Amino acid sequence: MSQHSTLSLVIPAKNEQENIAKLLTEAFNVMRDYPGFEVVLVDDGSSDQTLATARRTAEALGGRLLAVRHEQSIGQSGALATGILRATGQLIVTMDGDGQNDPADIPALLQQANRLHNPDFCIAGYRRNRKDTAWKRFQSRLANRIRNAFLHDGVPDTGCGLKLFPRSTFLKLPWFDHAHRFIPALVKGAGGEIAIVEVNHRPRMAGISKYNAWNRAWAGIVDMIGVMWLLNRTRVPQIANLEDPNNSRPATERA
Repeated sequence: MSQHSTLSLVIPAKNEQENIAKLLTEAFNVMRDYPGFEVVLVDDGSSDQTLATARRTAEALGGRLLAVRHEQSIGQSGALATGILRATGQLIVTMDGDGQNDPADIPALLQQANRLHNPDFCIAGYRRNRKDTAWKRFQSRLANRIRNAFLHDGVPDTGCGLKLFPRSTFLKLPWFDHAHRFIPALVKGAGGEIAIVEVNHRPRMAGISKYNAWNRAWAGIVDMIGVMWLLNRTRVPQIANLEDPNNSRPATERA
């Protein structure tokens, strides 16, 4: 992947007015010199001043911000899809709006992307040292082990919001509620390459998590079954040769 590809940072956020200014400030400072860098913020039906705070922050910093607001919340996957479809970058970085992901890790994801040759890929962040409660860490470890046992995506931490992939790759994927947790498995199923980068994780400074044990577990089980069904029926073609429209012989025969 070219180092000069444009980059869009897509951030879904709901009621994160106390976190979004710091997060955007960090992101714009880290990526200030990256060509074509933009932030796409999707306010997923917030009842606070998340969107207004983000706009003021971007204006003060002189950063490019595309802000979109859902009238009603449709969830993180829907918000991500809204942002990615409106993004102008060739590369997409996703990040949670609560400030627990660190924008300083974005350059490491870009460096890893430059080492890959497959045009379809996903660089997944791995929060080895999570700053969550012991109960939440236990839930996550259990869910990741179960998911990997059935889907074989090779990702130790699919719940990490920090990921990088080409926008063109995303447009090839099936999309549904909670699909953001299965992006690596879906990319791999479509013939893409998966890479892991260890990233920082920070405690939530303000606000409350939008997930609990029940909605994580139930949604995860139902969606995993659906993803297994999709992957079992996905067929990626292997091209044996490529017909040259300017010559009747296949290109491989003339090489």
